[in-house]
Amino acid sequence: MKNTIKYVAMAVSILAFADGQAQSAKSKKQQTTYVGKEITKEHDAEIAKLISQMTLEEKIGMLHGNSMFTSGGVKRLGIPELKMADGPLGVREEISRDNWSPAGLTNDFATYYPAGGALSATWNPEMGYTFGNSLGQEMRARDKDMLLSPAINIVRTPLGGRTYEYMSEDPFLNKKIAVPLIVGLQDNDVMACVKHFAANNQETNRDFVDVQIGERALREIYLPAFEASVKEAKAYSIMGAYNKFRGEYLCENDNMLNKILRDEWNFKGIVVSDWAAVHSTVKSLESGLDVEMGTPKKFNEFFLADKLIEAAKKGEITEAEIDKHVSRILHTLYQVKAMGSNKRAKGSIATEAHYQDAYKIASEAIVLLKNENNALPLQLNGIKSIAVIGNNATKVNALRGFGAGVKTKREVTPLDGLKNRLPASIKINYAEGYLERYDVKNKGNLGDITINGPVTIDQLDPAKLQEAIEAAKNSDVAIVFAGSNRDYETEASDRRDLHLPFGQEELIKKVLEVNPRTIVVFIAGAPFDIKEVSEKTNALVWSWFNGSEGGNALADVLLGKTNPSGKLPWTMPKNIMDSPAHATNSFPGDKVVEYKEGILVGYRWFDTKNVTPLYPFGYGLSYTTFAFSDAKSDKDSYGIGDTITVSVTVKNTGKTDGKEVVQLYTSKSDSKIERAAQELKGFQKVLVGAGKSATISIQVPVKELAYYNVETKSWTIEPGKYTLNIGNSSRDIKNKIDVNIQ
Repeated sequence: MKNTIKYVAMAVSILAFADGQAQSAKSKKQQTTYVGKEITKEHDAEIAKLISQMTLEEKIGMLHGNSMFTSGGVKRLGIPELKMADGPLGVREEISRDNWSPAGLTNDFATYYPAGGALSATWNPEMGYTFGNSLGQEMRARDKDMLLSPAINIVRTPLGGRTYEYMSEDPFLNKKIAVPLIVGLQDNDVMACVKHFAANNQETNRDFVDVQIGERALREIYLPAFEASVKEAKAYSIMGAYNKFRGEYLCENDNMLNKILRDEWNFKGIVVSDWAAVHSTVKSLESGLDVEMGTPKKFNEFFLADKLIEAAKKGEITEAEIDKHVSRILHTLYQVKAMGSNKRAKGSIATEAHYQDAYKIASEAIVLLKNENNALPLQLNGIKSIAVIGNNATKVNALRGFGAGVKTKREVTPLDGLKNRLPASIKINYAEGYLERYDVKNKGNLGDITINGPVTIDQLDPAKLQEAIEAAKNSDVAIVFAGSNRDYETEASDRRDLHLPFGQEELIKKVLEVNPRTIVVFIAGAPFDIKEVSEKTNALVWSWFNGSEGGNALADVLLGKTNPSGKLPWTMPKNIMDSPAHATNSFPGDKVVEYKEGILVGYRWFDTKNVTPLYPFGYGLSYTTFAFSDAKSDKDSYGIGDTITVSVTVKNTGKTDGKEVVQLYTSKSDSKIERAAQELKGFQKVLVGAGKSATISIQVPVKELAYYNVETKSWTIEPGKYTLNIGNSSRDIKNKIDVNIQ
């Protein structure tokens, strides 16, 4: 890590010993708590002097876009434009200054990184830092000041168009991945712009839908990752969301932007609007917005442009209020060394080192869902041919869909990966199998996506189907690459349902009929209805929109070079109506959507209501097996200010080195308040050699057990007995420990 990081390291002992033997080795692993660098008051005097020299028009020019991805500077005073870039998958290609068309440059290629869903599936905060640090270097190479990322909204519905980008259905997992990502990014003198604040959990009617959430659910589910981004990672900027919250648009929501974000959390950075998410002039500024960005129209026509100048001249808003927002922007520019004498971090982009960062994340993200009869990893002895079937074997996703992609020189597809990794003696028989087609008449074509999502043509092409059947028949093994893509899962629309598009389910069944040795690999960012496919195939693998090296990472998992260690960051339902937002008939709403499930989001609903998922939250298999033992807490009883330390020994009982994720969930059976059956409060990923053991510890601050007390408007810890559930998924609990909270 760069020496600019501020972090607190807590030593965690790992005891390694052979099966059945005494301790033979001892090592230490560092469990890092990432803490960001606070925006300082170091440059107050310079900032006050600059503001005193600025005209009203120059000040207001800094509060709104003056191009698609910059807000104004003041050249005569040495104040640069604030330069932004989209970047959930990598630094977006350069866009024209006054419209969405690409600038057509030849030097704006970048690394394509795995999407947010993949990153959270690693269950590894270190990968969060790797992502942020690597992407931060690319931002600096492109001379950008602010990354419009990460997106950390809760996955409330499996149908969400941006589920692939958002991280998880769980606030604890979200914050544990988001915080190191932000710290890694900002270590490179780049602002993270954490989005979309807040309660922005659907694309349907996102421009105006009024979200109604109970205060407890808001505080316990939808805000924790944002709060940690501010308090722990010290994020320099926040993006306001499109939608309304309790009747007020979120870019002019005084309660959210001033009272919670600034007064409660002490946020010192700037609030930037989502593009064209502003609806007022004086109100939005006084309610906490700092910078208005938007879609193509004359930039002087923005609410915080000529309209604000006019309002100021009429006395509808004070110049002191305007100065406050200009000061915030200047502070962040100094903080990332876009201004001042401090030397700024240098960058690098599309390097082999960054491609390898993408590979590491992709490798740890892949989830093994099913593996009967040791179908995986593929044993190549005696195999002379492999059928590779499916449009997804060759589909590229980096620069697709509606929204932020990345222009890259390297995107290894699954077919490429297998060609790179298989010996030349094995013949690959490729067949496209299904066609990616959309019903133009129903406005399902790309570029004209309705709020109901793309409409697909699900009939298989007979010639393509026959080609796939012949390839499967004439090959020793078949691999079907199915699922989705970034044209189908996309910003600006939610999916209509969970069905596999383009006739893929029928294709998979037909291939299985002629070749039982068929492996199914899903490439997607969100759940699908795969119940029947799961029942019929021996091996099922879940990959993601997995970056520049995704195909190589996937091939290495299929061939056993890499032992899969990814875990699902959301629940895979058997049926869409099993998911809480749908079971309560509270998605998508019309003008108003009420989150009727309250705190029971994701696995909390499934576990509390005893609904069996297809694959549970936190689930993921390995090519080896693990056993947990000797789970214990350091004490039996704790006070409110204490930290619970739980240790557990993880033994690799198989013949292959592997990584396991130890997950800690808490529950309180005799609670006086409504609670979920269990809640994730700790996890740790550990590498254990074949036949070896490792003893790890997980720290849980007692304050993590608090619930939000709506009556007292405070976090309250209910005394009494709590059960700590230790497992490797939310539905596979291996050990239970009871502790008492005084």
